[in-house]
Amino acid sequence: MRNRPRITIFTGHFGSGKTEISINFALKIKEEYEKVALTDLDVINPYFRSREVSFLLEEKGIELISPKGQLATADLPIVSGEIYRVLHDPNYHLIIDVGGDKDGATALGQYFNDIKDQDHQMIFVVNINRPYVSTVERICETIQNIENASRLRVTGLVNNTNLGLESTIEHVQAGYEITKEVSKKLNIPFLFSTVSDHLMEEIKKQTFRNDLPVIPIHRFMRLPWEID
Repeated sequence: MRNRPRITIFTGHFGSGKTEISINFALKIKEEYEKVALTDLDVINPYFRSREVSFLLEEKGIELISPKGQLATADLPIVSGEIYRVLHDPNYHLIIDVGGDKDGATALGQYFNDIKDQDHQMIFVVNINRPYVSTVERICETIQNIENASRLRVTGLVNNTNLGLESTIEHVQAGYEITKEVSKKLNIPFLFSTVSDHLMEEIKKQTFRNDLPVIPIHRFMRLPWEID
């Protein structure tokens, strides 16, 4: 897809899958653009961070903006100052992976003046299998809190409802229905749903995929007990 915004921000509740989507999105747009950077702005969750796949990103030619050296694995709210360089370089397409909820959005808010007048989009990632965002009302409340903390507006919704390796098509369908209601209530475009790549064949049988795109994503983040 050409003419996409130069800056894409992924935000959402804890465990919504922002990091997975950020990585997959970066890999996809690298096929279209020469300079792509992914900024790890997740200062909240020490377990699921894009910096964990830094070697893969480097191999694909994607620049990862995150703490380096020993600080890369520190459980500290550290943000690399390198973000300013790519924020203001028009040659880069930049993806920003933001920490969960309003606390993570507060970290994003410090760049409000650097982002507000630039070509950008902020996408809220929905996973109704996470606590506190299982209903339309709770999702709307979370979006409002994130917007207030970051001073930026959510411009799109993505349904990423899953249960990791236990994900089913029924989970995706349930998330689709609720995300559609949120879209109507807040008048925010519903962009697409995602599905773990191992479910793509099964998703072809579902009618809801005819309304909006369903995009396969590969899971890079694994819990210790999921690793063979």
